Amino acid sequence: MTEPEKPVSDPAYWAAAYHEGRDGWELGQAAPPLARAIATIPIGSAAVVLGSGRAHEVRLAASAGWPRVVAVDFVATAHEEARRLTPPELLPRIEWRTADLFDLGRTDPQAFDLAIEHTSFCAIAPARREEWLASVAACLRPGGVLLALFYAHRKPGGPPFATTREQIETLLPKHGFTIETIEIAPDSHPRRAGEELLTVARR
Repeated sequence: MTEPEKPVSDPAYWAAAYHEGRDGWELGQAAPPLARAIATIPIGSAAVVLGSGRAHEVRLAASAGWPRVVAVDFVATAHEEARRLTPPELLPRIEWRTADLFDLGRTDPQAFDLAIEHTSFCAIAPARREEWLASVAACLRPGGVLLALFYAHRKPGGPPFATTREQIETLLPKHGFTIETIEIAPDSHPRRAGEELLTVARR
């Protein structure tokens, strides 16, 4: 029997996941490969975290010295928890945005030097991946960087929906990205060992 399609484009679906504890993406920390890689990205004026959740990567970027970090999630519950977890000294650097990340290219054209992706690409309907990439590309300034940890878990169904290295290497150039590095992350959380593609791509 085919699994029914989940309404992953509906904020209510994800709000319920938070409420019911169905948040298997939660590591309780910034993803280790991103924590390592962010130090290699020159600090610019603004960064955006896509589908920011409890904001571990938001705090990572703010702690790394980014002066403005926009946390985008379309679930208000996520921001409520994220604010509670954020040290007061980091709050002036962070803008909490309850919004649909598919609108970023329209609302924030060429606004960011860095976009950080952890678990939003694997959460959206796979049919919307090119739309996702188009929005991310449009919100980055020329020369801006996409720092992404793509989930290549090789399991059927979702969310999380799997991707492959071949898909990433095909889709990113179609939307104006030049892939600088892509690797199976050697320092993933044990729950995801061997299943994450750490990717740095430039507009």
